[in-house]
Amino acid sequence: MGADYYDKKLGEGVTPLGIGKDCYIKNAIIDKNARIGDGAYISPEGKKDENNPLYTIRDGVIVIPKNTTIPAGFRI
Repeated sequence: MGADYYDKKLGEGVTPLGIGKDCYIKNAIIDKNARIGDGAYISPEGKKDENNPLYTIRDGVIVIPKNTTIPAGFRI
């Protein structure tokens, strides 16, 4: 995980670049410029392979694509 740029000013309700507070992340690849909101839970346990606009699960690994925003409290 990394970023091509950094946010200077954020509008109200905009998730900042990076990983928010109190997140749980297991077996995940997070691409550049991703925004993961506070309290997000990301784990492939118990999930089958799946394609979703926000993430992909393959062989027990979750991939969060470049420039994706995972909202606060989101559970995968």
